[in-house]
Amino acid sequence: MTNKIKIDIVSDVVCPWCIIGYKHLEQAISELDLTNKIDIEWQPFELNPDMPPEGENLRAHSARKYGTTPEGSIKARANITEQARKAGFEFAYYDDMKMVNTRAVHVLLEYAKQYNKQHDLKMRLFKAFFSDQRDISDQNVLHSILEEVGLDAQKALEQIDNPQKIKEVVNIESMWQQMGISSVPTVVFNRTSAVNGAHPVETFKQILTELVEEQMIR
Repeated sequence: MTNKIKIDIVSDVVCPWCIIGYKHLEQAISELDLTNKIDIEWQPFELNPDMPPEGENLRAHSARKYGTTPEGSIKARANITEQARKAGFEFAYYDDMKMVNTRAVHVLLEYAKQYNKQHDLKMRLFKAFFSDQRDISDQNVLHSILEEVGLDAQKALEQIDNPQKIKEVVNIESMWQQMGISSVPTVVFNRTSAVNGAHPVETFKQILTELVEEQMIR
């Protein structure tokens, strides 16, 4: 195998199935001993691009957007939490948890890419939002997270008010949407094929095995 498998993961950091799906993919990569043969790049997708800066209570958001009942919300959270636990990730839902606007976060993820810190930052953001009950729309929280992954937090945060950087993220989002991606997570392999949703480990192993065999033949 002479070249790496390129994997683009189109996702939002407030999407629970995105981190569950990634953990399944991560396990598949590890079990196939492909860690050094995979190039992962995270691509932006905003679940709620029109979300106001103050955000919205998560239960109220689910009820408004999806028609979820309080009972349905409790059941859904329990199911997602269990799915995450099985995948090796902790969810810590709480009553005051809110859905937030994530455009600034995606700007930061694009910035982190040039320092090879994008993946580390993505993982920290998932953990901050779902496990640590931190408000990732708060710049003080973001400042701390950026420092945790070894980035210049002040310089990074300057990017989120830069119209050009915002436009770049919106353009990337539009590009993926024009390619037919309308929900997340979507995992794209070598920019030639894709699967949508948090697929099981075995599904990812099958896909990766086929790609390895194909690239070895070439």
